[in-house]
Amino acid sequence: MRGLLWAALALTTPAQAETVVENVNGITLNADGKVERFKGLIIGDDGKITRLLQGPLPSPVIPKCKKGQPCTYPPQPKFRLDGKGRTLMPGFIDAHGHVMGLGWQALTLDLSAATSLDDAKARIKAYAEANPSQKWIIGRGWNQENWSLGRFPTAADLDGVISDRPVWLERVDGHAGWANSAAMTAAGISAKSVSPAGGRIEMTAAKPNGVFIDAAMDLINKHVPQPLSKERDLAFVKAQDTLLRFGITGIADMGTSTDDWLTYRRAGDGGYLRMRIFSYSAGLGPMLQIASGEPTPWLYGDKLRLGGVKIYGDGALGSRGAYLKAAYADKPGERGLQFLTDATLRNQMTRATMDGFQLAIHAIGDAANAQVLDAIDEISQTYGGDRRWRIEHAQIVDPADIPRLAKSNTIASMQPVHQVSDRTMAEARLGPDRLKGAYAWASILRAGGKLAFGSDVPVESAEPFAGLSAATTRTDAKGEPFGGWQPQERVTIEQALAGFTTNAAYASFAEGKTGRIAPGLHADFILVDRDPLFATPAELRTIKVLETWVGGVRMYSSGGK
Repeated sequence: MRGLLWAALALTTPAQAETVVENVNGITLNADGKVERFKGLIIGDDGKITRLLQGPLPSPVIPKCKKGQPCTYPPQPKFRLDGKGRTLMPGFIDAHGHVMGLGWQALTLDLSAATSLDDAKARIKAYAEANPSQKWIIGRGWNQENWSLGRFPTAADLDGVISDRPVWLERVDGHAGWANSAAMTAAGISAKSVSPAGGRIEMTAAKPNGVFIDAAMDLINKHVPQPLSKERDLAFVKAQDTLLRFGITGIADMGTSTDDWLTYRRAGDGGYLRMRIFSYSAGLGPMLQIASGEPTPWLYGDKLRLGGVKIYGDGALGSRGAYLKAAYADKPGERGLQFLTDATLRNQMTRATMDGFQLAIHAIGDAANAQVLDAIDEISQTYGGDRRWRIEHAQIVDPADIPRLAKSNTIASMQPVHQVSDRTMAEARLGPDRLKGAYAWASILRAGGKLAFGSDVPVESAEPFAGLSAATTRTDAKGEPFGGWQPQERVTIEQALAGFTTNAAYASFAEGKTGRIAPGLHADFILVDRDPLFATPAELRTIKVLETWVGGVRMYSSGGK
């Protein structure tokens, strides 16, 4: 009798169906890059989209009960969200960022807002006074290009502010460091110190002046106290919160160290990994330590995977470390830094490729980009198949080399906000005659290439709507320069959106999991206060993310819910 009673109750209890999100202005891109619109979606218990809706689901209706038979109810969703007509779109994927770098920026001295050397000194002094127990003062974000200084800052500039303990501050792009005398003493730096391959110690009167470019930064970095695991975990949580607030549901972490990977694993094991991280090992070392001969599987419900390797080909334009075919216009005789010989580059690429890892190679200068394309052309003859070679930044490419990207199926992983920040500096570094291949997004697309867009956070803000605006206008937040810088390289809003969604997913072999709103993919989406496809350039930058969902779970709400 009891068994029959339970069976009857089971028949008469409303069935629990999926989560339903309805009454939205839904937009997504299909596999061909075309805009598709919808009114709602249904999410299964596995967090994946089961169906798109073009209208509301019918309201539940209690059927009439027939005599002698139990009443039945239509399936009821476990959760039903009324979108109130707001715009629902795919969550952004940042194709190139530094997750832990963003976290450390929140926990250490941030000089990104400093407008002059004196302003930077005041911020450094205030931070040091507020943190008297810190053995080293650590920070980043300075940019001498914004200070009208006409030179790099020096140890002497820092010594006048703080001299009783080491100070070590990374440039905004992470390709130069600024040390005081105490830091150089702790690292054993002297007039006899020699610049390493791929790096440069800046000198004044034959003595190190406190600035270390690219590989030379390691001379100081290896003496900096390493953070504890709990500090790393806190930095990650800070970074993740920021990214989710910006509507970023996935990010390609470019340069994952072994310690970074362990931090992400602790987050996954502890249940607080709330977004997708596509890890690219910081060189071959972590790759060999983490992955044991092949890319890792997708972990924690497709939230974490190490599938690629990041290699540096040169430095950055701002510190004159980008490797150019001709000398810098503002420093005759200087062509930047070639990090690796042709043979070494090919050897490292082959070592990663033979184990099935994807290559993501940092190349900013036109000579570095040509070197990488030459290596890809050669290695592709042995290692075919769907490799999805990536060049990270591809900021300055000789126009003659642009068609080679499509020919070798190489993805240009670029950051629109860099062009906005760098334009006056790029003009000074290159001169007017070499700007045709600078941040050449439209030219790459016209030649058949593929773009993936990101931010390079914390070098730039991760805010993706600023990236969409920069990509479509080539102007800054003030609308300058009028008409856009090199406006022929603007892309359409649809192309820009693809760069931050479908193409960014493709660039990390994740297009079968995320990047679009479509059945079978994870329900990674955001609700925003305005339709970006109908927004003006100025309005694009002001769009607010109201909610961020990852795998069918709300991970952020502007209302705090």
